[in-house]
Amino acid sequence: MSEIVVTLPDGSELSVEEGATVEDVAYEIGPGLGSDTVAGVVDGELVDKAAPVHDGAQVVIVTDQSDEYLRVLRHTAAHVFAQALQRLYPEAKLAIGPPTDEGFYYDVTNVDLDADDLAEIEAEMEAIIEEDLPVERELRSREEVLEQYEDNPYKLDILNEEAADEEELSFYVQGEFSDLCKGPHVESTGDVGAVKLLNISSAYWRGDEDNETLTRVYGTAFESEKDLTEYMELRAEAEERDHRKLGQEMDLFSIPEVTGPGLPLYHPNGKRILSELSGFAESLNLDADYEPVETPHLFRTELWKQSGHYDNYVDDMFLLDVNDEEYGLKPMNCPGHATIFDQHSWSYRDLPVRYYEDGKVYRKEQRGELSGLSRVWSFTIDDGHLFCRPEQIEQEIRQVMDSIYEVLETFGLEAHVALATRPEKSVGSDEIWEQSETQLRSVLDNQNIDYDLEPGDGAFYGPKIDFAFEDALGRKWDGPTVQVDFNMPERFDLTYTGEDNEEHRPVMIHRALYGSYERFFMVLIEHFDGKFPLWLAPEQVRILPISDDQLGYAHRVKNELGDFRVSVEDRSWTLGRKIREAQEDNVPYMLVVGENEAESGTVSVRDRQEREEKGVDIEQFRDHVAAEYEEKRLEPDFLAD
Repeated sequence: MSEIVVTLPDGSELSVEEGATVEDVAYEIGPGLGSDTVAGVVDGELVDKAAPVHDGAQVVIVTDQSDEYLRVLRHTAAHVFAQALQRLYPEAKLAIGPPTDEGFYYDVTNVDLDADDLAEIEAEMEAIIEEDLPVERELRSREEVLEQYEDNPYKLDILNEEAADEEELSFYVQGEFSDLCKGPHVESTGDVGAVKLLNISSAYWRGDEDNETLTRVYGTAFESEKDLTEYMELRAEAEERDHRKLGQEMDLFSIPEVTGPGLPLYHPNGKRILSELSGFAESLNLDADYEPVETPHLFRTELWKQSGHYDNYVDDMFLLDVNDEEYGLKPMNCPGHATIFDQHSWSYRDLPVRYYEDGKVYRKEQRGELSGLSRVWSFTIDDGHLFCRPEQIEQEIRQVMDSIYEVLETFGLEAHVALATRPEKSVGSDEIWEQSETQLRSVLDNQNIDYDLEPGDGAFYGPKIDFAFEDALGRKWDGPTVQVDFNMPERFDLTYTGEDNEEHRPVMIHRALYGSYERFFMVLIEHFDGKFPLWLAPEQVRILPISDDQLGYAHRVKNELGDFRVSVEDRSWTLGRKIREAQEDNVPYMLVVGENEAESGTVSVRDRQEREEKGVDIEQFRDHVAAEYEEKRLEPDFLAD
C-alpha cells in the first residue's frame, strides 16, 4: 500500500499508510499517545479518531488534556440530553444537537417543554452519566437509516443534504440510544463529569424563519462539579453585566418593536460614547495616512453584481424596487471604495492608497438570531480599504495589525487570533486563494503570533485574519479583521501604471479596527460593567452641592470645567443620596461643594472607588482630568497623582 505524508503541530512530517486514521497517526507517533487519543483535528476541523487523513493534511491529536477535549465532552453531553429526553418523552423527535463554545444545545419537536421540566430531564441525564454507558461508533446502511428515521423529517433532511452520496452512515450508540452523528465523542457517558440545563428557547429549523419552529434546550457540561460551579458563578455575573440590561439602566440605546427588529436607536448617552470611539478610530486612521471617504446607504444592484455580492450574499441583502430598477442597501462598504479608487489614474508611486469610512451597512439576519447589539440588521463598520502593490502586502498588513493591537491595549482587551481560509461559496481561482492565504500566514508567522486555523470561514472574496475579543468574563466576541482581496480588483478592473509603464492590478486589503461599532460597544459595556473610563463616560463629572446655597458656586465650577461632560445635581436630596445616585450612574468623579469649598474656591473630589480628597484646587483637578482623558486611562486615579 502506498504512503501519504501528514504534518504535525510542530511542523514535522510523518509518513503513514494511505487510508490511515487519526488514531493510526497517533500510534505512529507513540503507543501511549495512541491509547490516549480521543479525537483529532484535521485541517482545522474537529473529527472522530476513526476519521481518515489525507496526503498533506495538518493533523492534531486530541487527548483529555487538549483544549478541544471539552468540546468533545459537550457533544456527548448533548447526546446524554437526547437520551434522557426520549426516556421521559418517547414521542419527542430529535433534530440537531451540536456542542458550542459554552456548552451545547439540542433542537427537538413533538414535545411540550417549559423551564419547569428541565430539572427532571437533568436528573435523568445524571442517571445516564452514573450508568457509565460506553459510547460506540457504528456504521449503518442507508436503507437502515431511512427506515429508522422514516417519521423524523429533520434527520432525513440531514441525511439528504449532508450525506446524500454516502451509503454507510456514522452513528453513535450509548445504551438503548443511538443518533446519526459524525462525532467525535468521549468513550463513555461517565466521562461527562457535570451537566446543567440552562434554558429553553425557540429556533427555526436550519435557522430559516420560513421553516418550522422547534424547541431549543441549552445546557452545559464540564469535567468536574468544581468547573461547573465556577462557570455558573461567571454566568450569573454575566447576566448582571448584560449590555441590554445596562443599556437600559444607563439610557444608552433601545431597540423598540415599533421601529423594527435589529435596528438600534442610540440615546444621547450612547451617542457620546460612540462619538469618542469614532474619534479614536479616526486618529488611528489619520496617523496611518488613511483618507476619509463617504458612500451612500444603497446602490443599484449592478454594482453588487459586479462585486460578486449579489451572487454570494443576496439572501442577506435588503432589496428595493425603485422606478422598476433594483437597488440594494449596502451589506458592505468595499464596492463603494473600489469605485472611488477607479475614478482616478494611479502610478505605482501613488500606492498604497488608503480610504476609511464609518459606513452604515445592512444585513438581513434571521429574526431569531437577532440579539441586542451583538447581532442586528443595521450596524456601522469602522471600515478601511487600501490598494497596494503585491510587494507592499506584508508591510501594510503589519501596519493594520499594529493599529489593532493599539486598540486592544487602549481598552485593556485580550484577543484570540485566527486565520480564516477559503469558504465553500467563494470567487476567484485556486492560485489566487493560495497566494492570499500564504501572505497572511507569512505575516502571522514572521511576527510570532499564535493563531488558530478556521477552515472555510474566510470571506467569499478572500481569506482573513480575525481577532476575537476576550472580555472580563473570558467570553470571546468577533472583532477586528484584516483581509487580502485579489478578486475585487479583478472584478472592477482596477489598475495602476507600474514602473515599466504597463498596467498592473493592485491588491485590495479590507480592515476594521473594531469590527462593528455595535458589537464593540456591546463588548465594552459588559467588559467595563458600565463603569466606562473617563474619556468614554457619557457623564464624566457630577457636581454635588451640599445645599441649595451652593448651587451658584456649583455652576461656576461647572463653567471652569467646560471642556468636559459635567452636570450639577440640583435636586433637593441629602448629600448621601446624591452620592449614591452618582455611584449607581457610574460617574467617574463627583465633586462635593459645601460652604467651606465655596469660601476657599476648592472642591472635594470623590471617585467610583469611594476615595475622597478635600480642598482640591479646581485648576489642579481640571489639569488632572485633561491628562486622564488625553492618555485614555482605564480607571479614575486622581488620588494616585
